[in-house]
Amino acid sequence: MTTQPSGSDTQPPPPGCPVHAGETGAKPAAGGARSGVERLYGPEFAANPEAAYARLRTYGPVAPVELAEGVEAWLVTSYEGALDVLRSPERFSKDSRRWRALAEGTVAPDSPVVPMMMYRPNALWTDGAEHARLRGAITDSLDRVDPNALRGYVEHSADTLIDRFGPRGEADLLAEYGARLPLLVFERLFGCPPDIGSKLVEGMSGIFDSEADAEKANQLLLEAVAGLVALKRAEPGPDVTSWMMAHPSALTDEEMMHQLILLMGAGTEPQQNLICNGLRLLLSDDRFAGDLAGGSMPVEDALDEVLWHDPPMANYCVHYPLHEQDFGGHTLRPGEPVLVSLSAANTDPTLVSDRRGGNRAHLAWSAGPHGCPAKDPARLIAAVAVEKLLDRLPDVELAVGVEQLSWRPGPFHRALAALPVRFPPVASPAVADKKNGDSGWTPQPAPSSSILPAATSTVRQPVSGSGGRSRWWNSLARWWRGQ
Repeated sequence: MTTQPSGSDTQPPPPGCPVHAGETGAKPAAGGARSGVERLYGPEFAANPEAAYARLRTYGPVAPVELAEGVEAWLVTSYEGALDVLRSPERFSKDSRRWRALAEGTVAPDSPVVPMMMYRPNALWTDGAEHARLRGAITDSLDRVDPNALRGYVEHSADTLIDRFGPRGEADLLAEYGARLPLLVFERLFGCPPDIGSKLVEGMSGIFDSEADAEKANQLLLEAVAGLVALKRAEPGPDVTSWMMAHPSALTDEEMMHQLILLMGAGTEPQQNLICNGLRLLLSDDRFAGDLAGGSMPVEDALDEVLWHDPPMANYCVHYPLHEQDFGGHTLRPGEPVLVSLSAANTDPTLVSDRRGGNRAHLAWSAGPHGCPAKDPARLIAAVAVEKLLDRLPDVELAVGVEQLSWRPGPFHRALAALPVRFPPVASPAVADKKNGDSGWTPQPAPSSSILPAATSTVRQPVSGSGGRSRWWNSLARWWRGQ
């Protein structure tokens, strides 16, 4: 990282950037795209991020990394260092308008990581009183969701999806279950009709996918949430979107749009990763597989293990130093993005305890003033989804060896590319569906009601997710539209 790469098409980094020659004093790490810089994208990192974290730890608690071509940042890899950043708003800001490289044009606006790091007027990218105002609208509205009602709808949605692929005796649990169930829940929670939902799916998938057209995906996402905000202004209902609009914080339409983007981003891709990473662990690790065979369902322990070792968002929590400061022997300067590796921090070798089951001290939900406000419903959705699938398909097993499963490239998430399984075919329990139905989900007219709104979509026959990432998301969008 102290030498420049060869090639006339490469611009030198600006002064103060963590890759500027001679300014870090860091030891070069092998395997990076540039001399001494670890690359957090591409198939090599996706296949073995632990090796990259081990190399990064040789720098100390923070190290220079490349998030995408030409996008440099610092990555905090130690547990204590992560807590230091997350709990110190007086030293680190979340406002990404401070990102100097983007403001000065060193990072192109169409870089694939920009939609995940750019400023939006939402609770994630604000500080102080403004952050408290925006976050209050989110937390107060989420608090109105009845957890028992949420559990019931997750169970109903899970049954509906399992009924579709159960008779086949095989499925890709990522494409046909883990990715679809959170979308159904989001639709229900936020009162989102299928035509708007299909645009949300395409736009949100694009900003997570490092190979997508980031600018196009971001524009599609903005159009979709604008449509949802306009709909709910005209036709409010017993849903989180309407509750946020009615909140005393008096959110503008633009603010509403960006809170919804934040909530959908947190509630879809990370949620599917938690569900699928949990299922992968339960179906492949002897510690859990043996318990399953004996009739036990150690789902909560498996989720704890995933949240420690394979958190859905592996590297994120972008911060910006408010002033020049020493951090573990390195100089951090204002305008330089500092990310927290939740995955590396959780597996910090200096942590004294190896016990993970029941231990909730992990950082998968972040910490400090920007800790995830929806961790309880998120964990409930994942636990119910996993429990329901294992209950309906007790003999499910991986269709390939666990070592053959691949991970999707990208600097931020820890996401499987597919989760193929096989099981003895099961018939759809029509009687049970008729008995359970949606009777507990009829919305109540009282404005203080915390029940979720009635479902607005019909699940169609799923399309195989064995193709490429783009084709998979296109099929998911078609499914949402009901085509």
